[in-house]
Amino acid sequence: MSQEDKIVNVEVYLVSLDQETPYLGPLINEEKASEMGYFVREVNRTVYAIKNKSLVVRVLTENGVEGWGETYGLIAHEATAAIIRDLFKGFIIGRNPMNVVTIYEDLYDLMRVRGYTGGFYHDALAAVDIALWDILGKIVKQPISRLLGGIRNSSIPGYISGLPDADIDKRCQLAVSWQKKGFNSFKFALPMATEGLVEEFKQLRKALGNEASIGCDMHWSKTPGETIELIQEAQPYRPWFFEAPIKTEDVNGLKWIAQKSNGKIAVGEEWRTVFDAKARIDIQACQIVQPEMAHTGITQFMRIAGYAQAHNLTVIPHATIGSGIFLAASLQASASLQNCVAHEFQHSIFPEFMHYTTGDMKCEAGHYQLPTGNGIGVNPTEEMKSNMTLL
Repeated sequence: MSQEDKIVNVEVYLVSLDQETPYLGPLINEEKASEMGYFVREVNRTVYAIKNKSLVVRVLTENGVEGWGETYGLIAHEATAAIIRDLFKGFIIGRNPMNVVTIYEDLYDLMRVRGYTGGFYHDALAAVDIALWDILGKIVKQPISRLLGGIRNSSIPGYISGLPDADIDKRCQLAVSWQKKGFNSFKFALPMATEGLVEEFKQLRKALGNEASIGCDMHWSKTPGETIELIQEAQPYRPWFFEAPIKTEDVNGLKWIAQKSNGKIAVGEEWRTVFDAKARIDIQACQIVQPEMAHTGITQFMRIAGYAQAHNLTVIPHATIGSGIFLAASLQASASLQNCVAHEFQHSIFPEFMHYTTGDMKCEAGHYQLPTGNGIGVNPTEEMKSNMTLL
């Protein structure tokens, strides 16, 4: 295919990922859904959707190459879709898709004066960036991981994320069931830990044994002082890491926790760019970095991971609700990293929707298998396309 190809269309779709049980687990106590289908978790005061959704972007070139990207569509998806449809599209059409990073930087700069360096704006940019990298890989007939420096690992350790059940006994049983399938790394969500963080560690350690790795996602719900106290109390149960302990804007509080406690602090899922990472890494406020491909796109994912490596930090990418497209992109990028030691596995999401994408991407016996196709390695199946609504 000619490298003089040009982009001729950009489309954005809403994809339903509806499940019987909401993300993280059933509603508890006073939690209830609004008219728009949103509800707030009591522990972290954060909004979630009763029915999961995702935004998928299709970029088409004159020579018929199509690239696929994806970002979050859980909350107010029209905001993200409008940025892609009403703003980005007009500045992408006619561009050479080989100029991936150049296009990314031009789109990023469009709203610099207005300060839109994150949130919905960068989510929209992340989806477009993934799609453009996908096109680049397809044009040169290579997987993205090779274009990012080479494949270091075609198999990446996956950890079981979230144990969406209403009581601690069932959560322990769920963890054990995955341990029997070959997984030995786990993370529970504090909003669903009905008996508290320390008791959750205690019971999971008892159920899973001494060799299992057990982390906790604290969902930005504690103060620095509370976090240090909880980390100390959890030490007998050998915690793996403590994720997102306090409000993300409290950078100095995060530094205090990282330096005053003996727990490993993991952060980064809400970051969009390397500038978010720099603000925390420069002051030694974390030990583990967790870039989320649906927020960063490939370009910033690699910049964040590179900055973490330069500071001798490990990377454990975050991955939440999606159809499999941004997960494939995340695995491609992760496979090229020297400092990636594990990758989140949403066991309640990916297996249920893995038929939405083509290719051989899978997570079995404790490891992800890197998709082997060109670009990001996956494309939407006909079943997924039938469940996509053009916005």
